[in-house]
Amino acid sequence: MADERVRWGILATGGIAAAFTADLVDLPDAEVVAVASRSTESAKAFADRFGIGRAYGDWESLARDEDVDVIYVATPHAAHRAAAGLCLEAGRNVLCEKAFTLNLREAEELVALAKEHGGFLMEAMWMYCNPLVRRLKALVDDGAIGEVRTVQADFGLAGPFPPAHRLRDPAQGGGALLDLGVYPVSFAQLLLGEPTGITSRAVLSEEGVDLQTGALFTWDSGALASLHCSINGGTAVVASVTGSKGRIDIPSGFFHPERFVLHRDGRDPEEFTADPADGPRTSFRHEAREVMRALRAGEKESPLVPLDGTLAIMRTLDTIRAQIGVRYPGEAA
Repeated sequence: MADERVRWGILATGGIAAAFTADLVDLPDAEVVAVASRSTESAKAFADRFGIGRAYGDWESLARDEDVDVIYVATPHAAHRAAAGLCLEAGRNVLCEKAFTLNLREAEELVALAKEHGGFLMEAMWMYCNPLVRRLKALVDDGAIGEVRTVQADFGLAGPFPPAHRLRDPAQGGGALLDLGVYPVSFAQLLLGEPTGITSRAVLSEEGVDLQTGALFTWDSGALASLHCSINGGTAVVASVTGSKGRIDIPSGFFHPERFVLHRDGRDPEEFTADPADGPRTSFRHEAREVMRALRAGEKESPLVPLDGTLAIMRTLDTIRAQIGVRYPGEAA
């Protein structure tokens, strides 16, 4: 399919599905051919909005649609295992929103299904595909700031969110950690890999999900990461990485930055800015292009968002949840 348009299916019709689809329809080598929801009315309304030819009122019909090359799973993360698993079992390739699943066990099951059925599978960690984030990682990997000593990152929303909101609902995998904390965790592990030590604390809601969580990661190298997420306080949403020879600061919105500043000992600060040709900072096009590049190359996973890395992040999130006492319905005690 090297020179062919990649045909996409969209599973779910919420806000993130709409934002992703809006970017997809602007890509000349992408075609959105079908959408599915548990509601036929919702699927038809979404199809009408984006000019999509087929609207299904169930997930199975989309999964069985052989005209679809890849399905973007955009349900709340409590449904990712079921939705993505259904698609993989039907032979479809899958891009699955983050948090990838509720827990490591579910993530391992999806990876096993992808391998069993020969499908492509990728977590929709758009931060990893962002050109400016990739530039930052390259600088760190090349030793621009020396050996990494500390990483700091936060992501908090002011709320307040009512108890029935998905961010407060245990049945939907609610809480700050899986929805927002996955970004600071993923940023730290992008630069340093999986931590060897994790210490975390949280404030829980009456429903039993985390309203805010703080975590300290350690690595055998001596590096530390201080991370925070919240759904009851709006934070600066900034990040920084400090090394033995300098520092990189990313201002608000670190997971889709417009710029970052490199401070190196004995030199003037250097500012790196996003290329206007790459589109707005909120664009999902880089993630979509990476999926299509991998599919055309016959790859079963993306080197930018490798499955081993996704599993490592889920292992970290499981560890944090065990420490703070958050368990979702149906999980083993």
